Amino acid sequence: MTIKILGRVTSINVRKVLWAADEMGLAYDREDWGLPLRDPKVPEFLALNPNGQVPVLIDGDFVLWESNAVLLYLAESYGQGTLWTQDPHLRARMYQWLGWQASELNPPWGYALNALVRHTPGYDDPAKIADSIRRWTVKMDLLEAHLAEGESHVAGGAFTLADIAIGLSVHRWFMTPFEKTDLPAVGEYYGRLKQRPAGVTWLGAGTP
Repeated sequence: MTIKILGRVTSINVRKVLWAADEMGLAYDREDWGLPLRDPKVPEFLALNPNGQVPVLIDGDFVLWESNAVLLYLAESYGQGTLWTQDPHLRARMYQWLGWQASELNPPWGYALNALVRHTPGYDDPAKIADSIRRWTVKMDLLEAHLAEGESHVAGGAFTLADIAIGLSVHRWFMTPFEKTDLPAVGEYYGRLKQRPAGVTWLGAGTP
């Protein structure tokens, strides 16, 4: 039975799952869910994810939500030899950077993204935009320092799920229009990810 992925491609969390599936060569069907395309707060969708958020994975009779949980499930189930490793140190670092992306890197950009990319009404306070950019830059500086130590990927020398999550966040950084500090190691890392056949699809010009 073909895997189903529910969610709109404009969602960074949906793109994480799609990129991972493409890396593993998985066949899947994707259905558009999420505003403005399709309201996830309807009973049909809430029966799958009571939070009313995307993505949702359906694999046979198994339903799973939360993008990082979906990434880990897909990799462990279908990614042996590609996105899943038996090395406990590499796996732990992968978990570390997946968690960091969700809890530390993502939150600061919220106001700036709504103001500068989405043009959301009410997100027009210059001081709040500047503060959002400042806090975002602090986290990107941390990533720059880590990558400047010489490893090719965030968890070490191998490409992992963490690079999918952080790679999309880096893409969002470069695609959001504001004056940025120079981050050469991050730029080189971004370039490496865009050379991956599956990565180039989700890191091309377009939705941040």
